[in-house]
Amino acid sequence: MYKETKTQKVTRLAIIASLYVVLTVVFSFMSYGDIQVRIAEVLVLLCFFRKDYAIGLVIGCILSNLFSPFGIIDVVIGSIATTLALIGVMHSKRLWIACLWPVLANAILIGLEISYIDNIPFYLPMITVGIGETIAMIVGYFIMNNLRKNKAFMKLIGANQNK
Repeated sequence: MYKETKTQKVTRLAIIASLYVVLTVVFSFMSYGDIQVRIAEVLVLLCFFRKDYAIGLVIGCILSNLFSPFGIIDVVIGSIATTLALIGVMHSKRLWIACLWPVLANAILIGLEISYIDNIPFYLPMITVGIGETIAMIVGYFIMNNLRKNKAFMKLIGANQNK
């Protein structure tokens, strides 16, 4: 089996972090705010296939949230939400279950964050963030479910789990 060098690993994780940042910032009109569909969240499903992608995704989330109109609180709370979601994704046995963790983590934590910042009832942002994250995860599910059948893609991402 092919052994990845440290330089290759760091490069791969930097690319993942960069992709997350670019997708979030390019689509910033729908990545931040009370109602959000963060397209970059599709990338969290990569951890279903290879757990160490979590490092690049957390770094990407931290960097992306530096651009958030919610400020430093979004860097902290958003990164915690992503970390919790990734832990769930990494330990899921089925892809559709992996999709549930980002929805739950973001709906609850980002919902609490927005509720606090905007001084509105928790259930409102929980619902809007939950719907946005559900949209991202439905798209992600179909993308990843199709891509995992592609041997070239699985080799490209260095998938080391046979799921």
